[in-house]
Amino acid sequence: MLDTKARRYVDPVISKTANSLLKIGLNANQVTFTAFLIGIFSGLFVYIEQPILAIIVLWLSGFLDAVDGTMARQTRTSSFGTVLDVSYDRLVEISVILGLAFLYPHAMWVLLILSVSIIYAMTIFLTVGAVSEKKGIKTFYYQPGLAERTEGFLLFTLMIIFPNYLVGLTILFIGVEVFTALQRLNEARVILKEQEGDTKYEKL
Repeated sequence: MLDTKARRYVDPVISKTANSLLKIGLNANQVTFTAFLIGIFSGLFVYIEQPILAIIVLWLSGFLDAVDGTMARQTRTSSFGTVLDVSYDRLVEISVILGLAFLYPHAMWVLLILSVSIIYAMTIFLTVGAVSEKKGIKTFYYQPGLAERTEGFLLFTLMIIFPNYLVGLTILFIGVEVFTALQRLNEARVILKEQEGDTKYEKL
């Protein structure tokens, strides 16, 4: 939700950074990989009990993830770049979950359920993006929802800062993911029904 609603407020900073990186000769895929390398350390920093460093690299990774998309649109969008972007995003999230799970084994069960809820929500997101004829700012249709990447980062940040409430915060995260999955599933039903109707009309 915040990715969609608040994007216009941070776009000037993102665009300025994208332009600067393009000027020094970097391309979008290189920034995508850099964001991944930075973000993957968040889980390690969680595990070695360096929460501030974990949060810094997590958010820096997220910022660069937004920058690489702007760079791609200013040059040439790449389908393979989209694959890298989406897959690297999940690996960064997994690193945080693993870091928390190994550091706080009592919460491992609920973090496992969180992983399942993210997998389900992302399956819907990617499937709708693949079958929908609509296109967004990415190379596929980007479904907005209650839980987008910024909401996920905010919840991860709270989970890292307040480990005493880890189980409760993770349950909240699961609820947000499940709601988002159902929200996107309902939107998919409407979108694809409209597409099927248009196809039938064209055949007539």
